[in-house]
Amino acid sequence: MAKEMKISGLAIDPVSKVPIVILKDKDEKSTVPIWIGLLEASAIATVLEDIKFSRPMTHDLFKEVMNALDIKVDKIVVNDLKDNTYYAKIHMSSEGKDFEIDSRPSDAIAIALRTEAKIFMEESVIEKSKKIDLTNPEDIHSEEAKKKWAEILDNLDPDDFGKYKM
Repeated sequence: MAKEMKISGLAIDPVSKVPIVILKDKDEKSTVPIWIGLLEASAIATVLEDIKFSRPMTHDLFKEVMNALDIKVDKIVVNDLKDNTYYAKIHMSSEGKDFEIDSRPSDAIAIALRTEAKIFMEESVIEKSKKIDLTNPEDIHSEEAKKKWAEILDNLDPDDFGKYKM
């Protein structure tokens, strides 16, 4: 079963300096950080900050192509987590037919923001995400690491994310 999620904010990992998109469920009981690329973080931030460009960027172009072909984005689902890599599907419909395409979560989120589609995450992925400790690759499943990340994620405040808070 999938839970509806919302973007809580964007942050920069203080160790790796890699952008992170923070997703929270609607009840704010689960928080999931997803490490993403700089370009994808920029694509997400431009929507969050309502920045307009004179020429379409990649995700904007994708949206315009879908509009021209009468394709609607129904939702995106972060559906798997394997070897510390998240996977997503973009669920679309056109002319009464439903279909989905594989996507990186960051691209799916950038598209969802542009099309006002809902963001979901499978509960199994939320559970798997609680087991990740990227600060200690040799012991990613230790109980101490799980508790540390759970505490960090549970105590995140939107003010921690600077100008990209929701």
